[in-house]
Amino acid sequence: MSTVSTVNGGISFWYAHEGTPAPREPLPGDTTADVCIVGGGYTGLWTAYYLKKAVPFLNITVLEAKFCGYGASGRNGGWLYNGIAGRDRYAKLHGHDAAVRLQKAVNDTVGEVIRTAGEENIDADIHHGGVLEVAHTPSQLARLKDFHSVEIAFGETDRVLRGARETAERIRVSGAVGSSWTPHGARLHPAKLVKGLADTVEALGVTIHESTPVTEIKPKHAVTPYGTVRAPYVLRCTEGFTAGLKGQKRTWLPMNSSMIVTEPLPKSLWDTIGWDGRETLGDMAHAYMYAQRTADDRIALGGRGVPYRYGSATDNDGRTQPATVEALRDLLVRFFPTTAGTRIDHAWSGVLGVPRDWCATVTLDRSTGLGWAGGYVGSGVATANLAARTLRDLIQQDSGQAGPTDLTNLPWVNHKVRRWEPEPLRWLGVHALYAAYRTADRRESTSPRLGTDRLAKAADRIAGRH
Repeated sequence: MSTVSTVNGGISFWYAHEGTPAPREPLPGDTTADVCIVGGGYTGLWTAYYLKKAVPFLNITVLEAKFCGYGASGRNGGWLYNGIAGRDRYAKLHGHDAAVRLQKAVNDTVGEVIRTAGEENIDADIHHGGVLEVAHTPSQLARLKDFHSVEIAFGETDRVLRGARETAERIRVSGAVGSSWTPHGARLHPAKLVKGLADTVEALGVTIHESTPVTEIKPKHAVTPYGTVRAPYVLRCTEGFTAGLKGQKRTWLPMNSSMIVTEPLPKSLWDTIGWDGRETLGDMAHAYMYAQRTADDRIALGGRGVPYRYGSATDNDGRTQPATVEALRDLLVRFFPTTAGTRIDHAWSGVLGVPRDWCATVTLDRSTGLGWAGGYVGSGVATANLAARTLRDLIQQDSGQAGPTDLTNLPWVNHKVRRWEPEPLRWLGVHALYAAYRTADRRESTSPRLGTDRLAKAADRIAGRH
């Protein structure tokens, strides 16, 4: 199928659909604040929201290089769900019970986002249908059952395992042999959420300066071409764009992820697919996919295309290689064969932050006032909210306004992560890993064996994911 009619780039479909926001003024010059937040995505805006609600007199300034939601917050798959990067490692480092507390906090965060969006009248097309993850092959089914058991062991007792027939009753994914469903997930429209959140924090009295790139963060200073913001607390909330800051090139790797969205599908086609529950949809492949049924009855589907650009480079407008668009379209048709003649309306890409040990973190350095949160590895829609509430509590604790809380005692707080290797090792390593994962998926698709392909196991060990 030709993709000639497909819009490619332009930030994302979510902004083509919703429209980019009216620009806010850049920083007019040197200024001061009580808290300076670098990054106008979910992490930065939720942090501003919770801090301002807790301490209304705080002078909070948000600095954003482009416009709020320009990065992953406006380009993601719209999965508000309970995944968190690094939970298994935190269990090894701090014990199973600590990791269970972290998982429960993320589970609760799904409801927190839904509740807060409702209270603030942010209409983000949220549908609380849970998350359905499917298996296609014997190896994937074995992985799915292991995954399901592990999630239950981490306290998710409301998770449901389904066989092929029960899965088809929910959604008819071609060749699906089983699935695992959790209620801790919802579909949403990413740009509507971030735009609504930015308007909400601005209405609370938070100052947002857009078109203001921060070039360097240092204790009590956020440096921009237009001036410097001086503040006792400076918080780095830049996720996949962190490598662009001075001294942060190897902190978090900007992993590339790509998406396509179809034209609105007619009822006759939906009758062949099902998906009436509008669950977010994923699979158990090593190079996994993620999808949602949008509010206007499209399928938005994503996965890894070119996983990493040399030198931790990031794209400008989300333009996606034609080969990646075709690969995602092929994946769509493999899942839902009746979509073979469906037009792909839009394709785009974005970056997400990946730490060297694949562990999301929240940190406040009490000696410098510097804080940061991120490294969500693609699970940031919910995790950013939990990180923001944790940053709020850490700042209140540090400033003497409150003591330790359940959130400040979670095991991801102040976790230390080693830096990524220098180039060209970084580029060679990431591309080799994803080539290994794709090869493992191909081998598993034709193998009757139940175990995970040894190539994928080796890649996991090298990557530090397990």
